[in-house]
Amino acid sequence: MTTNITTQPDTDRPTKSASGPWVADGKKPASRLRGTKRRRSIPHLLLGALLVLACAAAFLVVSLNSGNRESVLALARPVAVGQVLTAQDLKQVNVAVDPGVSVVDANQATSVVGRTMSSSLPAGALLTLDAVSGAGVPMTGQAIAALSLKAGQFPVEVSPGAHVSVVFVPGQSGAALGSPPTPDSTTVWPAVVTSVTSPPNQQVTVVSVQLSQAAARQIAAVPAGQLSIVMLPGSGQ
Repeated sequence: MTTNITTQPDTDRPTKSASGPWVADGKKPASRLRGTKRRRSIPHLLLGALLVLACAAAFLVVSLNSGNRESVLALARPVAVGQVLTAQDLKQVNVAVDPGVSVVDANQATSVVGRTMSSSLPAGALLTLDAVSGAGVPMTGQAIAALSLKAGQFPVEVSPGAHVSVVFVPGQSGAALGSPPTPDSTTVWPAVVTSVTSPPNQQVTVVSVQLSQAAARQIAAVPAGQLSIVMLPGSGQ
């Protein structure tokens, strides 16, 4: 007796494809991919937010620092008390200035050129109104003496602001013999040149120097022709 057995395909069991089990139902792979992308995107968003905040903070700092900067005058080279300020002595700088500092605006350069320095300042220092007020020239305890000098009695490089020594030279030809000043027989006096002028139709140059009151009185007592000037280091030239 022969029995025919017919095999029916099992339609209830999911069909596996050659692509593997991850694409069996068409839903689980997509869900897992979306979850992976979401987890990876969160750190990137946080990093982007931090970068935006950092850029904003940097912009704010730069804005605050640059917002109060002003164009003011500074010294291009050292100047000494009594020196007449020139355009070559000045330069323009942009700095943040405290409201309490009396700086000179760069637009006011023409108003300070030609004025006398009332204090000594190094190169790079900001110019203040007090420094060019002219007040205190000569300063307390100081005096200004005028020296009538002939060629050879002073260096041709002497100019306002130069640090010099005024030297007593007794017995020069054509001059009355003088004695060294008393009471301490000082024959060399440190001074700062305040001006140099050459009167017309005269063979002398008048050099004004600032020095102590005692030294100025001693120099004034020296006969004409018995003083010379020697330039010193630190003349600011």
